[in-house]
Amino acid sequence: MEEVVYDDQIARWFVLATVLWGVVGMLVGVLLALQLAWWPSNMGEYLTFGRLRPLHTNAVIFAFAGNAIFAAIYYSTQRLVKARMFSDLISRFHFWGWQGIIVAAAITLPLGYTSSKEYAELEWPIDLAIAVVWVAFAVNFFMTLRNRREKHMYVALWFYIATIVTITVLHVFNNLEVPLSLMGFKSYSVYSGVQDALVQWWYGHNAVAFFLTTPFLGLMYYFLPKAADRPVFSYKLSIIHFWSLIFIYIWAGPHHLHYTALPEWASTLGMTFSVMLWMPSWGGMINGLFTLRGAWHKLRDDPVLKFFVVGITFYGMSTFEGPMLSVKSVNALSHYTDWTIGHVHSGALGWNGLITFGALYFLTPRLWGRAQMHSMAAINLHFWLATLGIVLYAASMWVSG
Repeated sequence: MEEVVYDDQIARWFVLATVLWGVVGMLVGVLLALQLAWWPSNMGEYLTFGRLRPLHTNAVIFAFAGNAIFAAIYYSTQRLVKARMFSDLISRFHFWGWQGIIVAAAITLPLGYTSSKEYAELEWPIDLAIAVVWVAFAVNFFMTLRNRREKHMYVALWFYIATIVTITVLHVFNNLEVPLSLMGFKSYSVYSGVQDALVQWWYGHNAVAFFLTTPFLGLMYYFLPKAADRPVFSYKLSIIHFWSLIFIYIWAGPHHLHYTALPEWASTLGMTFSVMLWMPSWGGMINGLFTLRGAWHKLRDDPVLKFFVVGITFYGMSTFEGPMLSVKSVNALSHYTDWTIGHVHSGALGWNGLITFGALYFLTPRLWGRAQMHSMAAINLHFWLATLGIVLYAASMWVSG
């Protein structure tokens, strides 16, 4: 059989971009925390909390987590299908297009150009660019699947498919807008009032579902068995996990609109599906942790596994807390408090952050042809600082909220 030469350069580029934008996004987060505690750190018109907060969320979600997703998908997909990516040119267009979008966001958001939609603040020219780059990525991915040499499609690929298809639909329909001028950045949504709010939180919650959950579950199902040198605990459970999660998640958005102008039946529906989400979410967590059966001793010496195990544990905690917070009686107490902030960051830092760092430490020596990372002691220090920091962050917000 002809030997396949994988395109690892594109994965290396996305790894480097992940590290760069991770530093930028988290430094902006530190500045925002300072601005809340000490008002003189709001510096001028362009560096106030209101201008920088959407920059922080977009940077950590779409720049840090986004580049990590792409690095892992490009690396794992080629090996799962035993074929090179369909087009090197499209891969590079995807990389540079995505970095261009991030730079455009970093310029326009501090300048005040915003649609005022959570996680979708970018204005219409950048929305169009996102659509073009995302479709290019989708074409490259699906054409690679068509050319695969491995007939069976491992469950990680199904999570990647769900991500690509659903994000396409979410982005298009939430960003339907009419430009005020073809020469300017301002636009107005085609929706208004409560319909606008409902579409926005259908998008907003499912951005969490299909950008910060499904692709990272795909990463978990690929990298954790590789790092542990063990097969996934239950392949049948992974299939049940996939189909139940993607069916239930898409309905949960209205729980963000309890006690608003949204009809009560709609928010109750969102609450019901949110509570149901606990079951498939914990099914995935159990499947991940049980994959380490017979390999728990490896945690002593392998910091990559430490990142994965604690990240999956944070996933379990966040996906219990989220459904609980969606219950109306609990939401009446928690909404508009720091409790919600703690929940978001335990998920974003604890789940997405630690899984990303584990994947980066797994990928880096393999992509650059090294036996191992430069310093295992530094990785262990990173792990303990990150874990303790996230726990203290979330716990302080719980107390505050």
